Amino acid sequence: MEITSTTTEYDRLIARHHAMRLRRQILAPASSFQTGPDQSAPAGPTGDPAGPQGGYPDGFDAAADQRLILDTLGLVTPLADLIDHLYAFMFRRRPYLRSLFPESMEFQQTHLERMFNHLIDHLDRPAQLAATLSQLGRDHRKLGVRPVHYEAFEEALCQAIRHRAGARWSDGLEAAWIRMLRFAVRAMVVGAESALTEPPYWHAVVVGHERRRPDLAVLRVRTGEPYPYRAGQYGTVEHPRLPHTWRQYSMGCAPREDNEVEFHVRRTGPGGVSEALVERTAVGDELRLGPPRGTLMPEDDTRDLLLVAGGTGLAPMKAIVEELVEHRPRGRRVHLFVGARDRADLYDWPDLSELVGRKPWLELIPVADGGPRPGGGSRLADAVSHSGDWADHLACVSGPAGMVDEVRTRLVAAGLPAAHVHHDPVLGRV
Repeated sequence: MEITSTTTEYDRLIARHHAMRLRRQILAPASSFQTGPDQSAPAGPTGDPAGPQGGYPDGFDAAADQRLILDTLGLVTPLADLIDHLYAFMFRRRPYLRSLFPESMEFQQTHLERMFNHLIDHLDRPAQLAATLSQLGRDHRKLGVRPVHYEAFEEALCQAIRHRAGARWSDGLEAAWIRMLRFAVRAMVVGAESALTEPPYWHAVVVGHERRRPDLAVLRVRTGEPYPYRAGQYGTVEHPRLPHTWRQYSMGCAPREDNEVEFHVRRTGPGGVSEALVERTAVGDELRLGPPRGTLMPEDDTRDLLLVAGGTGLAPMKAIVEELVEHRPRGRRVHLFVGARDRADLYDWPDLSELVGRKPWLELIPVADGGPRPGGGSRLADAVSHSGDWADHLACVSGPAGMVDEVRTRLVAAGLPAAHVHHDPVLGRV
């Protein structure tokens, strides 16, 4: 199916419109985001999130704030209850904000809990944290978030902390949380501002939908404007049946000149985006794609590659292999392990076999994993760890979280430096 020139021009106009609107939203209200001189929004002297201490202003000690928050965490936990009260207060005080969120708040609340944990755990490393938050801010533009909304969020967080801490609430406790939040907001706004020249999301039309298994489909979509991703990255997808609900999927092909992108989607449960994409999507349907994210495959590393994929974690590995078929550094060798519950679960095997045919530098190893064994561990992790010496390789691992953790642990135990084992975190799925 071809996208008409009218649709392409429409996408370009939308992209320019979003860029201009986002610039106005970020620059105009930002100066009003203040509540007092003792809680000023953290920023470096030049507006760079990597200013003093990586984003904290002079006079604040990020490590001290982390210790205070951790020492008093029991006053506000469980975080799920804190978040319930936060959203309840925010929507009661500003009901118009409810329309920015999906109908079901369960996923959003889980995401925010992960974010709070990540902020607290990494607060003593603000430069590293700022880089993650900057990327998250870039991605949040697709949700229609404006800087003034962060002010409402701050107010709701203060109310939630006071409610949870009760009589043991203190100015110092609240101030530490606010400084942490404002550091995060500053980094996210800078990230959004850095992406003003690109749209917050891309319109895409489904041009192929193939059911490879009853619970799994391979989708091909085409965007009106180039979708600027690299092999190994992932993006978020919104289905028209579930507005404001975005889920993360890896691209299953290298970038193509025809703007076509492939996604591998397994249905994970009833009523979600995955079910809509597998069960309720057809050629001609329109989707929206969030900005590409992730650093699974470093651009400047030319060592031999160990690729390990489980389930639909095959998608980014297939994209990497496609990229290497066209642009492989001379002499580089690649080993791709593909784990599946059984032979029928090797859903993309014909395409893979065709892709790697007559490529002596690429070895493809299927592993029928069969799931966890009674004694613990998996056959995929065993196969990888027992198949060679990987100490001088770069490893990329993708798939279910448990599989990724086990493969990573086994590789590190076998002598591969942890920094040389790459996988994408689940943080920041929105």
